[in-house]
Amino acid sequence: MSYEYRVIPAPVKGTKTKLAKTAPDRFAVTLQEAMNTMSADGWEFVRAETLPSEERSGLTGTKTVYHNMLVFRRLREADLAAFQPKVMAPPSEAAVTSEPAATVTRPSLSAVSEPSGKAPPVLSPRSLSGTLVKDAADKDRDQN
Repeated sequence: MSYEYRVIPAPVKGTKTKLAKTAPDRFAVTLQEAMNTMSADGWEFVRAETLPSEERSGLTGTKTVYHNMLVFRRLREADLAAFQPKVMAPPSEAAVTSEPAATVTRPSLSAVSEPSGKAPPVLSPRSLSGTLVKDAADKDRDQN
């Protein structure tokens, strides 16, 4: 199968809507609309890329600018017409019940011979927030 690709610039700014109040929500709605528009035409979203581009700067200079692009693909028309998937018949009940169940064995881990019995420490939400300095309320609570 071969595909044809379409690359479009990613939106830079979100559009105002009634439901989207914050900047990230507006941006998400704008991106969603662009993806749904392309999907309606048969394009499948592949990925977003940041790619360099050399552009003129002044009279004789150039500079490298990075652009965010959205990559879409779809099957070529010839491949789409030739694609003939086959519908598989469901297995018969006799075949399902007469076959023995497959045995699944998992390999043992050779790096650790036996478990240590100790669980890893549970991190508090405060330690995950990136704050290294405790405020006065935390110090009073820790002392009590």
